[in-house]
Amino acid sequence: MIVSTDQTGRIVRSPTFPQRIISLVPSQTELLFELGLETCIAGITKFCVHPETAHRSLTKVGGTKKIHIDTIRRLAPDLIIANKEENTREDIELLDKDYPVWISDVNDFASALSMIHAIGLITGTESKAAELTYEIISGFKALEESIEHFEIRKKKLNTAYLIWQNPFMTAGRDTFIHAMIEKCGLINAFEDQVRYPVTSLEEIMARRCDLLLLSSEPFPFSDKHKSGFEKSLHGVKIICVDGEMFSWYGSRMKLAPSYFNSLLRQISG
Repeated sequence: MIVSTDQTGRIVRSPTFPQRIISLVPSQTELLFELGLETCIAGITKFCVHPETAHRSLTKVGGTKKIHIDTIRRLAPDLIIANKEENTREDIELLDKDYPVWISDVNDFASALSMIHAIGLITGTESKAAELTYEIISGFKALEESIEHFEIRKKKLNTAYLIWQNPFMTAGRDTFIHAMIEKCGLINAFEDQVRYPVTSLEEIMARRCDLLLLSSEPFPFSDKHKSGFEKSLHGVKIICVDGEMFSWYGSRMKLAPSYFNSLLRQISG
């Protein structure tokens, strides 16, 4: 038995080597596979699309917000991995009555690395988690060279990042997306806001944004939407970006620096 404290401060008692894990978070599902736990995963959500083979073959327990409790009971997990933001309190409290539920709460770079370390500890994969963490840290250190080369911080690019439309929603300072924006050397135009505030094109212009990033998720912004924005936001550089690179904490972070390097090249034009 392992007694641990999750990222919300809860005490969790779980098996030393869990054999039937259910993941309720797409990015953390991908992390579990990266840690070599593929044979121990009993169920995932319908949004856990990476790796693709797992998405096709593993039992789905619903979505992140609408979990099928009966399916989870049939799978008889010995560990459930959830997230404070992705999953509902009602579902977690219900599951916690019968199963060990470890909850992550990731809102910056440090807490993402801490989450990887903690999941490594509770699943018996500490060494692989340490290797992954080292690779991520090294990648982001290398990204600093590109930021300096392109003089990104000197340009002080005021940046808005849209995750939704109707209404338009962006990311505030206490989000992982904000942390990734800063890791790119950019300035979040909405860093005075928290969570995911509603905004408008008028406000984006009023905040003197130089750059607008349109995320591919959760709303799938595309070049079609970009063309529409370009008609309204004169003088603002608009780029469609891979939302997974900005919002998936976990093993996807090792791919992010290379992607961000290409993005900075595109921004510098």
